[in-house]
Amino acid sequence: MALIIGDECINCDVCEPECPNGAISQGEDIYVINPSLCTECVGHHDKPQCMEVCPVDCIDKDPDHVEDQEGLYKKYLRLTA
Repeated sequence: MALIIGDECINCDVCEPECPNGAISQGEDIYVINPSLCTECVGHHDKPQCMEVCPVDCIDKDPDHVEDQEGLYKKYLRLTA
């Protein structure tokens, strides 16, 4: 499952550099996560790094992009090939 940044985002800039896949970018109003690049840090870290550093806990699983661990790992392999 990809992650999504909620409206509570304060644009603090700490999540973007933590993403090993470059999935986070500045959107029109708040940061956004590209679901085709988000692996929840599977293959890189034990926990999603953006969630670890977010000071307002505004990052959650995206119900519109459901993926299991195996799917996230396959995406990681495609992105790092």
